[in-house]
Amino acid sequence: MNPTDVISTPLPTPQPDVATRAQVLENRRAKRGTAQQEFTSDFSALMAQVKEAGLLARRPGWNTLRFSLLGLAYLGAFAMLFLIGESWWQIATAVVFGILFTQTAYVAHDAAHRQIFTSGKVGEWVSTIIGNLFIGLSYGWWLKKHNALHHANPNKAGVDPDIAPGTLVFVAEDARERTGVAKWFAARQGWAFFPLLTLAGLQLHVQSVQAILRGQSSIKRRWTEGVLIGIRLLGFPLLAIWAAGPVIGLVFFVVQVAVFGVHMGGSFAPNHKGQPIVPKDVKIDFLRRQTLMSRNISGGRPMGFLMGGLNYQIEHHLFPSMPSVNLHKVQPLVREYCRQKDIPYTETTLFESYRIIVRYLNRVGLGRADPFDCPVTAQFRSR
Repeated sequence: MNPTDVISTPLPTPQPDVATRAQVLENRRAKRGTAQQEFTSDFSALMAQVKEAGLLARRPGWNTLRFSLLGLAYLGAFAMLFLIGESWWQIATAVVFGILFTQTAYVAHDAAHRQIFTSGKVGEWVSTIIGNLFIGLSYGWWLKKHNALHHANPNKAGVDPDIAPGTLVFVAEDARERTGVAKWFAARQGWAFFPLLTLAGLQLHVQSVQAILRGQSSIKRRWTEGVLIGIRLLGFPLLAIWAAGPVIGLVFFVVQVAVFGVHMGGSFAPNHKGQPIVPKDVKIDFLRRQTLMSRNISGGRPMGFLMGGLNYQIEHHLFPSMPSVNLHKVQPLVREYCRQKDIPYTETTLFESYRIIVRYLNRVGLGRADPFDCPVTAQFRSR
């Protein structure tokens, strides 16, 4: 028999237990007017203000301009690559491509957060093509790492992959477990942070390929992503070698990957590194979880262009689907709301954030700092 011919009878929907439902309603009534209800409704009140201001609406005109400018930039970059030919001036072209790939990554990041397209399927396909074919990053891998894990649990030890121990350690307990050369390096890791950023782009490429080869469950279109990322990671270096010759072409590729890593890492790191880290079992209401663990970078719209809107990190974490071009508009509202609720709102300059990161990494690397012993933890409220 054809399975489609089988007529299934839907099972009856179980009715909730009367006693249980009554208990839930009684608990809700008991919390009315209490501090606990006030804290759980804080974000709802803020969201209502944001919706009323219309700041969550997509910006098709802005995104059309953004895609058009990126297209023109790629035409100019490839023209440089082929017109300059076998010359060491191609190093300048490599820098241009490194910056261009980062700007493209910002677009893929926004599309993955559904800031650009109304249709989820269209957004997924565009993000898949941009991420794999243009940047060399797996969309499915990034979606799990960034959206599902990092945004849901920023700076939560054992959950947020951005603070998982690796070459660097972000939690003192991890540093204390290291021995020998690894322990010596951890004590000085802050000074190695920026040199290591030159390898960050390569690391992203490697992790993406590994996730595709392993068949990570979050990668829904494994073969599509594999083909696209293969074309990007193999085809682009070969194109550079063909245009500039083998020696200059290889140097070109190394410089491009290094610039991409520094630009990407230099844009993402200031947002959370050095902010409070909390234990895995601590639960904090959404508003404080996203605000206290994030740091804004001052500098206005020019800094927004440099960092793809990630300088408004607090606002981005509170409203990830808000178009990045609107984040500067919602910032005054969020800052004032945090002031009213007595929630610390962190903002500093880009270079000061780098100084904080270096100092924090060195302190944690010594194994002497307790990341949970932070004054702002007094602001935490359980859900």
